[in-house]
Amino acid sequence: MALLETKTEARRSGAGASALAMSLLRFLVTVVTTYLGLLAVTFFIGRVVPIDPALAIVGDRAPMHVVERVREELGLNLPLYQQFFIYIRQALTGDFGTSVLTTNPVMTDIRRVFPATIELATVGTLIGAFLGVPLGVLAAVKRGSIADQIVRVTGLIGYSVPIFWLGLLALVFFYAKLNWVAYPGRVDILYEYSFTPVTGFFLLDAAWQRQWDVLWDLFRHIILPGALLGYFSLAYISRMTRSFMLNELSQEYIVAARAKGLSETRIIWFHALRNAAVPLITVIALSYAGLLEGSVLTETIFSWPGLGLYITNSLQNADMNAVLGGTMIIGAVFIAINLLSDILYRTLDPRTRSR
Repeated sequence: MALLETKTEARRSGAGASALAMSLLRFLVTVVTTYLGLLAVTFFIGRVVPIDPALAIVGDRAPMHVVERVREELGLNLPLYQQFFIYIRQALTGDFGTSVLTTNPVMTDIRRVFPATIELATVGTLIGAFLGVPLGVLAAVKRGSIADQIVRVTGLIGYSVPIFWLGLLALVFFYAKLNWVAYPGRVDILYEYSFTPVTGFFLLDAAWQRQWDVLWDLFRHIILPGALLGYFSLAYISRMTRSFMLNELSQEYIVAARAKGLSETRIIWFHALRNAAVPLITVIALSYAGLLEGSVLTETIFSWPGLGLYITNSLQNADMNAVLGGTMIIGAVFIAINLLSDILYRTLDPRTRSR
């Protein structure tokens, strides 16, 4: 009998290890396939657009033999499949070429500007999460009421109104009329030389160095674009929170909790929201990734020196190395956050581990 139980336990252990190995294999295949697809898309975009990288470097008035020599140095005279393999090899090592606009390696420029985008997206996500989750819970609890309608209309406006129009309107009202916020940019010109950033995340650097006047100035610059991105994040998070909460409030365990005499506050915040928090993590992570890749217009309107503005300026100057390098980084970050949220979802929800 003991021998039989031992064999059964060994079979279960082997089956569990095999399932884990298959899950890891599927995960790696997904990552590699998605990243190769991203590489292919960016490569062919760079070849389809009517911009000659050689002419962008030497200018359209350069002699033809100079243009041909540059094309040969860049490998543009090679067959397309060879160019693609060279592009993959260079991209996997972090080499996206040299920016025509700044004459720096593209990765050097990205390391300089990407912290500003991360900082702005983080502020927007925090605002969206801290306001969107309670509003979504309120809308679900007060389903069909005026509060529910207000939350839903607020979210609908967030989805419908163009962000550039709302950004310009916010600048006119809060900066030009009320003077509540600072002018577009990241930091006042008075502090550009007295403040020395270390990590590239200005808010953290100013707080760490205890330069409170600089920190206040940074806050006045970031609050309006951060609130604008936070509003669009709020629209998505509140809608999904409402949907998740409505599903949880209709479950049998909620009826049982009410039958036991638990307070409505405890049922909503400690039972229903706790179970809804698992998919909400994925929603907030995807919202954060969306702000990282979708802040181009916001950064352009508010002259925020992040990756979005860098890509916009590069595109206007036909700097395709910088455009494709920035696109690759944003795409890779989006893939990483998406996969991380999927891992967290599977870790926190035992029901998904066997899928």
